[in-house]
Amino acid sequence: MRRWVPGLLLSLSLLTTACGGAGTPVRPSLTARQALSSSPEVVEFESPAIRLELFRDIARQSEQEAGQSAQGVALFPIIQGNEFVAAPGFESRADLLQPPDAGSGLQFVFDARTGDRWPEDRRESLQGLSEREAAELVARTLLALWDIQPEGAVQVDRAAGAPYAVAYVDGILRINPAFLYLASAYGPASMAAGLQ
Repeated sequence: MRRWVPGLLLSLSLLTTACGGAGTPVRPSLTARQALSSSPEVVEFESPAIRLELFRDIARQSEQEAGQSAQGVALFPIIQGNEFVAAPGFESRADLLQPPDAGSGLQFVFDARTGDRWPEDRRESLQGLSEREAAELVARTLLALWDIQPEGAVQVDRAAGAPYAVAYVDGILRINPAFLYLASAYGPASMAAGLQ
């Protein structure tokens, strides 16, 4: 009987490791830029741990790119003054679904100017929000973070497959929906998943 106990322990250890148990580092199958250029559905069905790691990578890159010319491919390009620059970065612990002041005074228009409409169905991987609701929260948070105070309503376009996460140009905020699934990996839902 003693002979099979070490074999059983080894088997359980291998099974735990193979199933993503403790000690297994999270390695996304996609890079952050690949995730952004993918369809939102591809990103949505990644595990919460992988989406969180991709979000943290984007946050780190946002801090590195901040203030630089956005003529290349910036993750958060904006027009500041008359310059096209990368927006101020945010920390990897930032919860973009929790606007600091609820974005008081900001008005948004979500009507599609083109054919790509914001879905209204609620998604578990967006913490129970619809893409449109998540887009509004992220828009409020980022515009406050970037200290952008538009005079009128901000048009919010869905930019699926764009090489950036969010762009603000000429009063139009273009949000890559894949980024919403990454941003929603941080917050109450991810805290619960991290405790499991």
